[in-house]
Amino acid sequence: MDYQNMTAPCGLDCFNCPVYLANSNEKLREMVAAGLNVPLEKAVCHGCRNEAGVIAAIGRDKPCYVYQCIQEKGISLCCDCSDFPCDYLHPYADQAAQKPHNTKVFNLCLIKKMGLENWAKEKARNVKETYYKGKLKLGD
Repeated sequence: MDYQNMTAPCGLDCFNCPVYLANSNEKLREMVAAGLNVPLEKAVCHGCRNEAGVIAAIGRDKPCYVYQCIQEKGISLCCDCSDFPCDYLHPYADQAAQKPHNTKVFNLCLIKKMGLENWAKEKARNVKETYYKGKLKLGD
């Protein structure tokens, strides 16, 4: 797996995304299509970088601000930027229960700390699982 290519500039792990995984799983593609209310042929993605930041499955017809910004700055990940973290990565309540966008800054900090490959292999899936299913721990 080319983790560099399959990690979005904002820190989302495309390689764990159901829309990416739907490329090779017809049943998942049907579920994604139904969940996103898109035609079956649009219920796939090849990863942010491979799609040049244009994700048709979520209704995008142009790259998001983050993708445009890293292209302009000539960097690979937002955590490589001197302005990191910026408002393009700000977490929002809108659709937080359905989409892992509020994990971006945490993922980018882990990538910077652990390195991309280690984060991808050891932590990325856990971040998403904790975000959706974990319980807040405040101590004993």
